[in-house]
Amino acid sequence: MSGSLLYLSGVTKSFDGFAAINGLSLVIMPGELRAVIGPNGAGKTTMMDIITGKTHPDRGQVFWKEKVDLSRIDEVAAARLGIGRKFQKPTVIDSLTVAENLELALKGQRGLTARLFGRSSRTMHADIMQIADRIGLAASRNDLAGTLSHGQKQWLEIGMLLAQDPDLMLVDEPAAGMTDEETMRTAELLRSIAGHRAVIVVEHDMDFVRALGCKVTVLHQGRVLAEGPLDFVSANPEVIEVYLGR
Repeated sequence: MSGSLLYLSGVTKSFDGFAAINGLSLVIMPGELRAVIGPNGAGKTTMMDIITGKTHPDRGQVFWKEKVDLSRIDEVAAARLGIGRKFQKPTVIDSLTVAENLELALKGQRGLTARLFGRSSRTMHADIMQIADRIGLAASRNDLAGTLSHGQKQWLEIGMLLAQDPDLMLVDEPAAGMTDEETMRTAELLRSIAGHRAVIVVEHDMDFVRALGCKVTVLHQGRVLAEGPLDFVSANPEVIEVYLGR
C-alpha cells in the first residue's frame, strides 16, 4: 500500500449469488495512467462502482491515499476526496455553450456560498479558457454543446471532469463511437492529463489502448487475469482465450 493513491486487496462483491468481483487486487500510484480491459461481465463497471462509493464490497480492502477506507463512504464523499468519474455516454448539457458547461463543473462553484467566496469572474474565465484549450475546444468555447460532434462531446466531458480537479479520473470507454482521428487525439489528451493526476481508462478498443502506451490490467470473472504492458498481456494464452481471441 505504501505510497499508493488507490489500493484494492481481496475485494469481493456478489449480486444474488453471482460474484461480480472475486478477490480483486489493484494498486494505482499517484499520476499513473492505467488501462483496464476484459470481456463483458469481467467486473469492470462494478470495480468503478466500488471505487466511487456507488457500491460497497462484501469483503476486502479499498483504501484511498493509504488512510481513507473507501468501502465505508458514498459517491458524494468519494467525489469530495478527489475521485472523478466519466461515464461512457456524454452527459453534457446541449443547450449550454462549451464554456457554460465547463463553468458549471468548476470545483467549488456549487451553491450561493461557493459563488460568493469562490473564484472571481476573471479567475473563472481564465480557468475555463485553460481547460477549453487543453481539450482542444478553445475555438468552440461559445458554441452550443449540442452542435459538437460525438468526439468533441467526449472531450468536453473530460474537460468538465478536469474542472473538478480530481486526483483520480475514471474514464469509461472514451473512444466508443469516435473516428480514428478522434480516437488518437483522445489518447493524446489522456496521456497529457496523466502525471498531474491518475487516470484509469476502461476500454475495448485495442488500438486506443496501444496508443495510451501504459500498463494494462486484464479483468476476467471479477479478478485480475494478467497485468503489464499491452504486448505482454496480449501474449498471455489465457487472455487470448477469454478475450482477445473472440
